Parts: sequence; structure tokens; C-alpha cells
Amino acid sequence: MADDEKQTRDDFADAVNMTASQLEDWLDSDESKEVGQKASGDSESTGHESGRHIVRILRKKQGEYTDDDYAHMRKVVGYVARHSQQRPSGDVEDTRWRYSLMNWGHDPLK
Repeated sequence: MADDEKQTRDDFADAVNMTASQLEDWLDSDESKEVGQKASGDSESTGHESGRHIVRILRKKQGEYTDDDYAHMRKVVGYVARHSQQRPSGDVEDTRWRYSLMNWGHDPLK
């Protein structure tokens, strides 16, 4: 299991290129709150909720990671990989595509 956890941590570190502070500041922005899919009746998008979990993970020491944290790390890696493949043409700086990725801790312009 330790090898799987190390691979998950490495993949997560590759996918998430924003610091906890950068992500937290981003999540407070109107742009962050305007993108993503919301479950029926929810006021927060899945990606925004994910971003809050990512901030908690980034603020922990490796030995404090729970099974839920590792599961979320794998989810983040998968989302960033899939969504990155859908990059629109042209300038993506002010696009919902970029904003969605940033909710998941990945700024494609970095």
C-alpha cells in the first residue's frame, strides 16, 4: 500500500500546481463560485467543494493523510487529466474551462 500511496502523492503533486493560499484565495472569488456542476439543491459546485478539500490536504503533513484524503487525491488527478484534454483553442485565461480546473487546484497557465 505504501507504494500506491507514494504514487498517489506524486501524481497529486503533479496535478495540483497551486498552493493552499493561492487556492483558498481563488475559491473566494466570484469566478470560482460561478463555474462547475451543482448537485440538485446544492449551492456549491462539486469542483468548489473539491477545492476546499484540496486546501485541507495541502495544509496537512503526509502522515496525517486519511484514506478519504488519498481517495480525493486520486479523484483530483483523474479530473485534472480528463479536463486538461478538453482545452479549448485560443486564449484560455478568462474561460470557464480554466476556472473549473483552478477549482481543482490546477492552473493551466502555470
